[in-house]
Amino acid sequence: MDVNWHGKPYYSLDSYCKNIFHHKCYKIALNAHMSCPNRDGTLDTRGCVFCSAGGSGDFAVDTRGKDIATQIAEGLSLFGDKNVGDSFIAYFQAYTNTYAPVEYLRKVYREALVHPQVCGISIATRPDCLPDEVLSLLISLKKDFPHKFIWVELGLQTIHEATASYIRRGYTLSVFEAAFLQLKALDIPVIAHMILGLPRETNSMILQTADYLNTLHPFGVKLQLLHILKGTDLADDYTHQLFRLPTLEEYLELTVQCLEHLAPDIVIHRVTGDGPKDLLIEPRWSLNKRNVLNSLHRLMRNENRQQGSHASILK
Repeated sequence: MDVNWHGKPYYSLDSYCKNIFHHKCYKIALNAHMSCPNRDGTLDTRGCVFCSAGGSGDFAVDTRGKDIATQIAEGLSLFGDKNVGDSFIAYFQAYTNTYAPVEYLRKVYREALVHPQVCGISIATRPDCLPDEVLSLLISLKKDFPHKFIWVELGLQTIHEATASYIRRGYTLSVFEAAFLQLKALDIPVIAHMILGLPRETNSMILQTADYLNTLHPFGVKLQLLHILKGTDLADDYTHQLFRLPTLEEYLELTVQCLEHLAPDIVIHRVTGDGPKDLLIEPRWSLNKRNVLNSLHRLMRNENRQQGSHASILK
């Protein structure tokens, strides 16, 4: 499959949007207050070891008591004077965004999809929170909004069960794979999340997760930098020097290797991450996101490296 990367050494979300919509699409992150089975006592009450009290939605607009139009307006205001066009992705980010009664899910999803400036929605959730009634809802929304997209983001993080147990993920790899295949059968694009730098994982183990994702061939992948945030159990382990984080140079090299292992038509939705400045302990170098991205692009261009060059399975 030939795709236009628009001069980048990998297939970014920005390039995908330009190819499909012919312009850049910005995300507006939303918090629909849906909790998580890792927090409400169903599986645990502590959440994943790396997750802040905001449930990965520290940058999200707070949706409580506000309609979607108001939320989007607030999200737009965060861009300031930046020229962002008139087409946006409504990103249900915080906590587990299919973990609520179906009628509530229908309400918030539809409110986003009917908004004239929203080109589609991206729903971050867990693979163990996709019951049949939620899948049926997604099918019906696809029919009702044929000109808008519905993406589902699934947190894999790692294929290694020992690591998954340590981070308190709460489901096995087989659960992730079953959910992925269900969504794929329904023609619902999946974006898989992968964390680079998890404690106890070698670079070889991380690349095994990339190779696994390449065999599934998802629509997109997010390569997430591990952040140490205040108030998390991971912060306690880091304080007690139970593991170390990669340097910027080490992270860049590992990210490039992951990109080389992923097929060239998989859309790369993220290659780093945003940690809230007031919560972030380490790595502090991640706060300069522009420098991280520019350094990554420079490394790949200088060494003539690109996404998919070491991919074992190309579809």
